[in-house]
Amino acid sequence: MHIADFVSGSFAGACGVAVGYPLDTVKVRIQTQKQFTGVYQCAVATFSNEGVHGFFKGMFLPLATVSMTSSVVFGTYRNCLQCLSQARGAAGGSNTKLEVFLSGLAGGIAQTSVMCPGDIVKVRLQCQTESKRGGTKPKYRGPVHCLLSITKEEGFMGLYRGALPLMLRDGPSYATYFLTYVTICEWLIDSSRKTLDWSAVMLAGGIAGMAGWTVGTPMDVIKARLQMDGSRDNRRYRGFWHCVTETVRAEGAGVFFRSLSINCLRAFPVNMVVFFTYEVLTGLLRAGPESVDPPVGME
Repeated sequence: MHIADFVSGSFAGACGVAVGYPLDTVKVRIQTQKQFTGVYQCAVATFSNEGVHGFFKGMFLPLATVSMTSSVVFGTYRNCLQCLSQARGAAGGSNTKLEVFLSGLAGGIAQTSVMCPGDIVKVRLQCQTESKRGGTKPKYRGPVHCLLSITKEEGFMGLYRGALPLMLRDGPSYATYFLTYVTICEWLIDSSRKTLDWSAVMLAGGIAGMAGWTVGTPMDVIKARLQMDGSRDNRRYRGFWHCVTETVRAEGAGVFFRSLSINCLRAFPVNMVVFFTYEVLTGLLRAGPESVDPPVGME
């Protein structure tokens, strides 16, 4: 088992959260609250009403849990690659594009079980627009209070509301993510040295993040709506398919891509940092600081 990938993925994920959280807050609010009509309007309204703190609501729990989820994604991905390579009788050789895609799919699905509770807390706190300086008391006082409140009001399974769209988002999204990263790295790799420079790693990571979110954005919208459903008023959706059909009926199919631009805007710098951190740490843990190893999945 490649333990280095679990460790490197953990640190890389935490760095990614820190970089992308403000835009993630804007994205979630646009997806779930109709008073926000666009990225700029939402950002200005958030800053005006809640200050800088408004962009970082609910960050503590995701920062604490994303290390675990990112570790699961990268570790599962790398070890699935190894298993598939061994099953094909090519241990130590390069992996096929199909193996990269399937390993990314497995990594995305695997993280769902550990990601759901932290993700619903994040979404609930991000959509809590009440400001203390405005005199309005917010429903949730913080991540722990939100976690306990959901468990008390909706039961333990309430923490896993939106698990199906989350799985349908992250499976295909991570499959596309890793496949895009490996493919771009193959184009940019120096065939004489068999290594990548930092700029190639960051460029490939940024583009891979945008590709992954292009695939995952529609399910991200459904996930966020199911997670917010019933938290402020009566339950609107009876389940996954009802949420999909009601959303299309009320707002049209275009709503599934309304937050695509901000997802891509956020994904590029976040995943530049994620893959840069991941490759550096993996190289240090495996061989030393002299160079960046070829991306996982390549030899």
